[in-house]
Amino acid sequence: MVNVTFSLLICLGIFAIGDVLAVATKARLSSVFVALMLFLVGFLSGVIPLDIIEKARLTELSSWASVYVVFHMGTTINLGELLREWKTVVMSIFAMIVAVISVFAVIPLIGKEAAIVSIPVVNGGIIATQIMVEAATTKGMALAAALGTIVYAIQKFVGTPPASFFGLKEAELILADYRKKKAEGLIASSANEKSKDEHKETKKTIYSTLGLDKYYTHFTCLGVTAFFCWLAYWLQAKTTVNYSIWALFLGAVAGQIHIVPEKILAKGGAVGLLNMAIFAGIIPSLGRINIADLSTLAFQTIVVFAAVVIGTFIFIYMLPTWKFIGSRNLSVGIAMAQLLGFPATYLIANEVATASTDDPEEREVVLKRIMPAYVVAGLASVTTLSIVIAGVFAQLL
Repeated sequence: MVNVTFSLLICLGIFAIGDVLAVATKARLSSVFVALMLFLVGFLSGVIPLDIIEKARLTELSSWASVYVVFHMGTTINLGELLREWKTVVMSIFAMIVAVISVFAVIPLIGKEAAIVSIPVVNGGIIATQIMVEAATTKGMALAAALGTIVYAIQKFVGTPPASFFGLKEAELILADYRKKKAEGLIASSANEKSKDEHKETKKTIYSTLGLDKYYTHFTCLGVTAFFCWLAYWLQAKTTVNYSIWALFLGAVAGQIHIVPEKILAKGGAVGLLNMAIFAGIIPSLGRINIADLSTLAFQTIVVFAAVVIGTFIFIYMLPTWKFIGSRNLSVGIAMAQLLGFPATYLIANEVATASTDDPEEREVVLKRIMPAYVVAGLASVTTLSIVIAGVFAQLL
């Protein structure tokens, strides 16, 4: 037991260091990047045992945690919001396709396996990463699995600068237009919209209306989630469609018709533990890297992100596809959301609004334009479609 508890202490301590540094640097340092780099250095130096995740008894937990979290994420999907921002969703899908094409184009440089593993990771987040790393590891593709982990670790560093830069450029245009209209007395009151929002917040869900809310205790939330996760695996066996796709779909439907609480695992008090387990599940792939592999992985990582950024600039900024959204700057920001996801898109939108003006009213104007686009783009790509893509690409390895 001492070995288990000490191993768990090391793992959770490293995760905690990542979070502390992220908070201290106001997210300039990614907690994920810090943690993964600490594990990598520890593995290469021999300070951390290669089987520390196994010794901490996290392997089994991580093996089933992902489907629970996918269902949980499905319950957070607001289909109404996606419909209202349908142009953002379409542009986000197009940006993901551009990323797929761009990475496939560099297969001669990085190899087919590396491209297939990295594409869903570029398109998404931890769930897509876990699916691809697990698939690659199962098929003995150690280097490709490690690449997926590293791409996930640094994608926010790649996506944040352009998302912020083009967000600020868009904010300048928004404020210039707003100030001009305000000077001309053309600004409409937002009182009606605020009243609608307040009314919307009072809408009760089915389970609360029927008095079922009190029955959604921690164990009930976990039990209900377990049922739908079992159903996702059963549907995979019957249809050959990946369980993660079914879990996401079932979560979205259950959340949309309000038969389960939104963010069901948060209500069940388990989301933090299961997120940690998923994170732990991708750590062992780093243990299969040796020093000789570092140059190869560094080259592949640079090529993957260079391809995505260049492809985005060509197909979305230079070509007239941006006209679908009506803004070059916002289109690039939407494209970068696939590298960021929530809450990074939310934080960047807030940072852009704060940096662009000191006036609270003007800040709200900027947020009203940029926030929905950034957040919905991250929701469509990272939370939703990347899981579908990962489910498909895992079968291609």
